[in-house]
Amino acid sequence: MSWPEPFFVRALIAAAALAVIAAPLGCVVVWRRMAYVGETLAQASLLGVALGLALQINLTLAVVLAAIVAAMVLIAFGQQRLLALDSVLGLMHHATLALGVIAVSLLKGPSIDLMSFLFGDVFAVTHGDLVWIALGGGLVLAVMARLWKPLLRLSIDPDLATAEGVDPVLPKAAFDILLAVTIAVAMKIVGVLLVMAFLIVPAVAARPVARTPEAMVGVAALIGVLGVVAGLTLSLVHDTPGGPSIVLAMTVLAAISLVIGRALQR
Repeated sequence: MSWPEPFFVRALIAAAALAVIAAPLGCVVVWRRMAYVGETLAQASLLGVALGLALQINLTLAVVLAAIVAAMVLIAFGQQRLLALDSVLGLMHHATLALGVIAVSLLKGPSIDLMSFLFGDVFAVTHGDLVWIALGGGLVLAVMARLWKPLLRLSIDPDLATAEGVDPVLPKAAFDILLAVTIAVAMKIVGVLLVMAFLIVPAVAARPVARTPEAMVGVAALIGVLGVVAGLTLSLVHDTPGGPSIVLAMTVLAAISLVIGRALQR
């Protein structure tokens, strides 16, 4: 057996690239306390799986489209005042997961491994998936670079940013769509149930040791890549699931970072 195996190299490249792509989005999610929004978009992505399988189209494309539609629904609900946004999120979060699981289970044809959608299958990454990650990730990072300053100002003090002329609607709406795209692409790596941990845990780990927002993004990307390497190695050596192993490794690094951050404050 040659080392490293091609499937391991593809998994490593895909997961490490997504860790870098997710770093700036994860930081904004932590600053704006949007974890529940991300979870809702992740659950809605499962409907894209059912749509792709039913129409026999590319699953990644179907999941991206479903996540974008869910993001647009959330943006629309965010403009109304009949229901609080957290109530809308609670409704969509559970309804979309239930509907997605039922839709996938009712599809006829070859046996469908629902667990791979719920928890990911990083070692099944193909060259086509790498192309999707490269194209989607490049687009996400390019748009994030454009939106970085207004998003940062809105995250620090929304009222002051609005008073200074920053449009509060467009950057938030664009970020929600970018978050949906990133979640949809990352779903194959860690699955629907763990995808937000892929974004949030490195950002949480970076916060205690970073002095500036930009440094926090850099540290989050580094921790994400280290978590990917450690998690995939653990998975390969001990035959544990790839996605959960990555999240576990990131969580251990986050715990170490919190201890270091606490020590630096003394």
